[in-house]
Amino acid sequence: MSIASPRASSTENRNTRFAHRRWISPFLLAALPLALVACGKSTGAAGGPGGAMPPPEVSVVTVQAQAHAVELEYVGQTAGSRETEVRARVAGILEKRLYEEGSLVKAGTPLFQIDPGTFQTQAASAEANVAVAQAKVNQARRDQARLAPLAAEKAISQKEFDDSKSTLESAEASLKQAQAQANEARLNLGYTKVVAPISGTTGTASKSDGALVSASDSLLTTIVQTNPMYVNFSVSESDLLRMTKQVSTGQLSVPGQRSANGSLGFTVNVKLADGSIFPRAGKLNFASEKVNPQTGSFDARAEIPNPDGSLRPGQFVRVLLSGASRPNSITVPQRAVIDSPMGKMVFTVSADDKLVPHPVELDGWSKGEWIVTKGIQSGDRVLVEGFIKAHEPGMTVKPVPYVAKAANGQPAGVPASEAKTPAAPASAAQAASK
Repeated sequence: MSIASPRASSTENRNTRFAHRRWISPFLLAALPLALVACGKSTGAAGGPGGAMPPPEVSVVTVQAQAHAVELEYVGQTAGSRETEVRARVAGILEKRLYEEGSLVKAGTPLFQIDPGTFQTQAASAEANVAVAQAKVNQARRDQARLAPLAAEKAISQKEFDDSKSTLESAEASLKQAQAQANEARLNLGYTKVVAPISGTTGTASKSDGALVSASDSLLTTIVQTNPMYVNFSVSESDLLRMTKQVSTGQLSVPGQRSANGSLGFTVNVKLADGSIFPRAGKLNFASEKVNPQTGSFDARAEIPNPDGSLRPGQFVRVLLSGASRPNSITVPQRAVIDSPMGKMVFTVSADDKLVPHPVELDGWSKGEWIVTKGIQSGDRVLVEGFIKAHEPGMTVKPVPYVAKAANGQPAGVPASEAKTPAAPASAAQAASK
């Protein structure tokens, strides 16, 4: 067996490595241009000339100063336009309830019947007293008629004739007193039937049949008139002072002047708890001139038509006052305003398409858009969509006009029936053919 020398083994390893290099080098040389071409295509697809990223596309709106309607919103609570307690005017045993609880009744409808027996007796006694008093008056008149000619002939003394006149006058006074007592007895008898003082919706009966009604415990039920319905709300002192100042400086215009009942010409709409708007609008019919010491605000009241009774007393609602406007004001879409450590702000796009941040002051809504009182000017281009791609000051962007979307995802004004549906995906065969 022969043993190879170390020198021979080293020569053989060098020859093997050289052979490998001869096979690998052509592959590397062939793959290098392909790799360079692939890198060039990748760079061209992701960037513009020179490999730079293109400016992100953002949606902007050009704001213009014009008159905008202002809608003021407050928290309110509904109440009946008339609410009254039904009380018994006489004491006695409650015989029967004559109405259905919760029903709508008209004024004068009988609601309860109190036992009338005792009052019938009192009325009959009073009528008898009237008859007795009337008889005494008749007797006194006959006596005076008989004595009058005798007094003229001096057949009787003047005192005797004067006494007859006094007797007649006393009898007539007693008759009036008896008649008043009879009237009172008849009133009490009539009060045994308790009737509705106003038209409205009845409440539950506080006493059942057979209960004793007394002067100290005379409440029987309540009636609430729900058409029209009142909505009570409050305006804070700071809000009123701010609005008064804006009206005096011409920044805010309100409809009409204060009327005799303290109301203004605002149109009132009510937003319910589910966010829907009550279909009937009302009016502002009262505004207090003094601050309520319990709330520190000014009380106000609106009147809303409620013929079908869908509004109920005690509901918490949002009161929307419309009719005011802001002349020469600027509005921006809600999504254009963002929160920052400095407060509310918007981004504008300058003439050279760069982002510029602007802190703004807002004051109310107008058709779903913020009213901007300070921070931007008419003609500014305000960023609305694209904050994820463009949010650094000084960044270059590509502005395009903003198109508001409706609820169906299409541009505003496009009906749902005309909204375009996404195209169906191509089949596998079609994809393969392409």
